[in-house]
Amino acid sequence: MAIRLALLALSLAGSDVFAGSFRLANYNVENYLDQPTASRHAVKSAAARAKIRETICALNSDVLVLEEVGGTNALLELRESLQADGQDFPFWEHIQSYDTNIQVAVLSKLPIVARRPHTNELFLLDGRRFQVKRGFAEVDIRAATGFTLTLIATHLKSHLSTPEADEAEERLGEAKVLRKIIDTRLTQNPDSKLVVLGDFNDAKDSEVIKQIIGHGKFKLTDTRPAERNGDTAPGEPPYFAPRNVAWTYFYGKNDTYSRIDYILISPGLLQNWVQQDTYIPMVSNWGTGSDHRPIMATFSTAN
Repeated sequence: MAIRLALLALSLAGSDVFAGSFRLANYNVENYLDQPTASRHAVKSAAARAKIRETICALNSDVLVLEEVGGTNALLELRESLQADGQDFPFWEHIQSYDTNIQVAVLSKLPIVARRPHTNELFLLDGRRFQVKRGFAEVDIRAATGFTLTLIATHLKSHLSTPEADEAEERLGEAKVLRKIIDTRLTQNPDSKLVVLGDFNDAKDSEVIKQIIGHGKFKLTDTRPAERNGDTAPGEPPYFAPRNVAWTYFYGKNDTYSRIDYILISPGLLQNWVQQDTYIPMVSNWGTGSDHRPIMATFSTAN
């Protein structure tokens, strides 16, 4: 009887435990290409694709944001493969901006009721005009009757150097453009239920993340998903982050682990955030699929 109850508890843990709620996840799938591109020559292997599907099934999210997806054919192949695994995402969005090799995409089990892709956003750097490399996917998702969520997804400039500009300054320029979009939405509706998420390619104390989070009445909250491994010790001193495991990216060359993937939420969504069901799933051999781990947050649709 005890074993049966334990199995039931595990089953419930992977389902929608919180009635009237939905799960939102972000996952950089590391060069999910179905054909070589000009600068990325390796097609995603069958083993890597299988591990990514396993990881997404473990998430069991209602909305999934992806970075480093190839063209729409690569996205639709993944979508169809997930459907065969029991994860059906009937709604999707895929945007392409300056970078034609890898893109940002959204898969959703919930209806996408509006789309506002940002694929030609520009900023000035040392008097020169630059384009946001991967743009911003912006969609409105109807999570329940009378409950609409605005989602802005991005993949900011990497740490790889380029001859055109300093990579950190370029990434900060992209972050400032993103913050302008956030401020526009929240100025239009201060109570807007807004999520900003993706691979920001920078640490929490960087100017990039500070710029995106903002300050004052429109300041975003960092949900900081972490492993549910039993670590509950607070940070020291108290204003530090807790000492649980929240890294999302492994850089093999330097043997370093860092947190560069984020789910940020607006003040209007804070009351709907289910913090106890916000975490990083622990999937064995996760690195077979990607150099990033996914993050997930849960939200109640109660007003």
